[in-house]
Amino acid sequence: MPPIFYSFFVPALFVWLWSTGFIGAKYGLPFAEPFTLLLIRMLFTLVLLSVLAWIMKTRWPGWRGAGHLAVTGLLVHGCYLGGVYYAIQGGMPSGIVSLIVGLQPLVTSAVAILVLKESVSGRQWLGLTLGLVGVTLVLLEKFGGGASASDFPIWTLLWAALSLGGISLGTVYQKRNGTQSDLVAGTFIQYSAAATFFAVGAFAFETREVVWAQPLIWSMVWLVFGVSIGAILLLMWLIRRGAASQVASLFYLVPPVTALEAYWLFDERLGVLAMIGGVISITGVAWW
Repeated sequence: MPPIFYSFFVPALFVWLWSTGFIGAKYGLPFAEPFTLLLIRMLFTLVLLSVLAWIMKTRWPGWRGAGHLAVTGLLVHGCYLGGVYYAIQGGMPSGIVSLIVGLQPLVTSAVAILVLKESVSGRQWLGLTLGLVGVTLVLLEKFGGGASASDFPIWTLLWAALSLGGISLGTVYQKRNGTQSDLVAGTFIQYSAAATFFAVGAFAFETREVVWAQPLIWSMVWLVFGVSIGAILLLMWLIRRGAASQVASLFYLVPPVTALEAYWLFDERLGVLAMIGGVISITGVAWW
């Protein structure tokens, strides 16, 4: 393969696959409630991961390591995906959800400063400030003049904040208590914990009614194979090629790609102030 295949095509494919997770959620949510949809997605994914683990003769961690992986899964997958899906179901545009949770590197570093006592440079403080200013501009455009019928409810911000907090705390927890486990085994354990969380939420708070319409079926196929399996396998491939230091920077591209997809597929439009805020926010994350 030519070098451009490894340096451009594969990273670009990874960014695209990851960004479509927000789009797939928007397609599937009209036909199933968030926790129910996520539970179905996790169960299908776990079946596929079981087959993959058997083929690859995966080595499994001990009980202590599995416990840490389960806690990470509850935060990184349970709270993160649950918050994203409920925010989108509540009417928040998928592009804005992506932008808010895209602040994860900033929030993770801020939490690490408090919990792990890590030092922070002036450059990093500037990045954090830019990220917060950018998101504030996006939200001001939506709520500054009073919310209209076309705006998303303010309460959806709580779900987006839960999502951002979950993935940020989960990342710090994994850094503090993480175990060096096989990636497939670790992912299986994390998804199992998340599936348990979604099952409790679905049976406690939802009707669990599912309308098996074609949009739901196709979105489920894509979310399982394209995102939960495909994106993870690409991530494994990138890391094994020694590109781990570049993987984090790829996530900076997810919010603008998601916004373009949402505009094309759902006619989700951002005004000038929101677009400026998005650019500032992404710059802040990249600057960090």
